[in-house]
Amino acid sequence: MTSVVIILGPPGAGKGTQAVRLAAEFGLPHISTGDLFRENLSNETELGELAKTYMEAGKLVPDEVVIDMLFGRVAQDDCTGGYLLDGFPRTVAQAEALSDRLSEEWTTRTMQLDVPDEVLVDRASGRLLCKGCGNIHHEQFKAPAKEGVCDACEGELYKRADDAAETVKERLEVYHSETKPLIQYYGERGMLDVVDGSRTPDEVYTDLRALLTTSKASEQEVT
Repeated sequence: MTSVVIILGPPGAGKGTQAVRLAAEFGLPHISTGDLFRENLSNETELGELAKTYMEAGKLVPDEVVIDMLFGRVAQDDCTGGYLLDGFPRTVAQAEALSDRLSEEWTTRTMQLDVPDEVLVDRASGRLLCKGCGNIHHEQFKAPAKEGVCDACEGELYKRADDAAETVKERLEVYHSETKPLIQYYGERGMLDVVDGSRTPDEVYTDLRALLTTSKASEQEVT
């Protein structure tokens, strides 16, 4: 069987960090909707320009735009053996569209990172990014050795505007109203595992890795 691995969770839950590690270990292409948006924006595609108008307004990009971007990517040869999705699906309509596109030979494994809102606000509001190399520090959890200076390249550190506490709270409201129904959707179908995402990245990864290892073993038994 061929697998689609989905990582769900609110903004700041650590989906991207975990997805990179899991994709490397299990040999799956890591497909991030954020990366797809950036690629389309940099190439000034029609889809990219359309997505930009919604992103700048702090709104979710419409399903049809996201789906067109995604399926253009997963049609490539490196995805024939499976792939890992980060940031998709975000709505039940997107989940249904994905299911409709997959044949019976494909399985879907969905893992949710569960993190309380107050933890997410603390994480985001203290985040510091390097203008030079993109390295991430945190005022509380990973403070730089020298204030305002990146440990990796000595570049200037800054805070993103959308990491402000009020902005994060607004993003979480959007998540709860439009994305959280996916938890019910996959849960009702017996396709959801919930992992405590409020712990250290290594602890979270250990649990995610164990779930995928078990899943892979079950697939081999079936085949």
